[in-house]
Amino acid sequence: MNNLLILPVILPFAVGALLILFAKYGRLQRIISSIAVISLLCVSVYLASRSYIDGTQTLELGNWQAPFGIVFVGDLFSTFMVVLSSIVGVVCLFFAFCTLDRRRERFYFYPFYFFLLTGVNGAFLTGDLFNLFVFFEVMLLSSYALIAFGGTGYQLREGFKYTVINVFASALFLVGVAYLYGITGTLNMADLAVRIGEIGQTGTLQVVAMIFFIVFAMKGALFPLYFWLPNSYYGPPAAIAALCGGLLTKVGIYAIIRSFTLIFTNDTGFTHTLLLWIAGLTMFFGILGAVAQFDFKRILPYNIISHVGYIIMGLGLYTRIALAGAVFYIAHHIIVKSSLFLFEGATKKVTGTSDLRQMGGLLKTHPWLAWLFLISALSLAGIPPFSGFFSKLPLIRESLTIGNYWIAAVALVVGILTLISMMRIFSHVFWGEQKHTEEQAAISLKKPLLAIVPLVILTIILGLGAEPVFLYSLEIADQLLDPTTYIDAVLGEAK
Repeated sequence: MNNLLILPVILPFAVGALLILFAKYGRLQRIISSIAVISLLCVSVYLASRSYIDGTQTLELGNWQAPFGIVFVGDLFSTFMVVLSSIVGVVCLFFAFCTLDRRRERFYFYPFYFFLLTGVNGAFLTGDLFNLFVFFEVMLLSSYALIAFGGTGYQLREGFKYTVINVFASALFLVGVAYLYGITGTLNMADLAVRIGEIGQTGTLQVVAMIFFIVFAMKGALFPLYFWLPNSYYGPPAAIAALCGGLLTKVGIYAIIRSFTLIFTNDTGFTHTLLLWIAGLTMFFGILGAVAQFDFKRILPYNIISHVGYIIMGLGLYTRIALAGAVFYIAHHIIVKSSLFLFEGATKKVTGTSDLRQMGGLLKTHPWLAWLFLISALSLAGIPPFSGFFSKLPLIRESLTIGNYWIAAVALVVGILTLISMMRIFSHVFWGEQKHTEEQAAISLKKPLLAIVPLVILTIILGLGAEPVFLYSLEIADQLLDPTTYIDAVLGEAK
């Protein structure tokens, strides 16, 4: 059964390579893509269930025993992330079917789409840092193409900036890998945890830890390294913006959580206090950007920035409840943020613009669009009974319990400002005088909404079923705080 661990990587890679051959056959590409992405979701759910029932799963490629060979690790956290990426992959693909210009399909949209999923899933499942770098590059190379997809001047300009920034981050990643290998003689994550524990805290290791933090913070859009994100996600079509907005920053956040709960844990008083301050600043400055915007599609990237701060807040607090809240928040944010980008694409399909000042009256002509958007918007702001409330609640309660009142205050203020930014969208886009023509009002959104509905249903389910979801998050937090299970599963007798 462990051989199935490689399927979330091999399946999208093989499908992406196959679709290159059929780039000119749009219908055939859509059929193959549909079968592949649904199969990927089924495999991901199965792997998550096996890791929950049977414990952490490992796969040593080529039968090379860890730490010398390539190893894939399917623990509760990594398989949970793979399931989330597969859900977003399914929804965004079906939304692309009904909104993407057919001419654009011919320019290898589907191959790059699946290559990006390959990199994302590989980053979640890999058990060593060098292959984490490799899968980061697979993901980023695909994202370079997708962000520039369509070839407008704006996309090419911002895509170039995005590429340059990430090339620099990748170079810095390699520097960190080289330093860490020079100190420990290994890049296997489980083996690193053992050897760094034996070496103890040194100034050099602290520097290496900060190098990795800078790399992952740049990819995760944390303060002050988030400047690349708002413009990069503004240009692409909604399906691509939703895929990138939902997943790409979470890969960087996943890497931070994995490395600072498994590898760099010798001086949590310094590292995790720093993480907590970074979380607060990310939340605060991100939401200031959101409330300052009057463009639907520009508000959403700033909300990504502010809300990844909540996740890092849980890591910075570094308690069982806080980490469980962070894990819960990852699921909530991936689902809700992806849906909001898709809602923006649906409204633009009708109105032809994302400028709030040129929009209005969609509640009258497209009521289902309005009310479904409102559910996701309220969930993002943390209004009960949706997932946003129940994922924020443990973070704020835990910060108050352990006496970090300032971060609780920041989190509450950011929640209020998030609600203001979402209600600004709702009041301008859906209320008020109808500013789109009757011809535009007649545009049907049945198919795009059918694609988005699963995400809206999920945020409701995560809210109404918060208790079992949080209990599952607690089990993930237990594994993160006690990495013995991970280390034993990977190294076994080699430890």
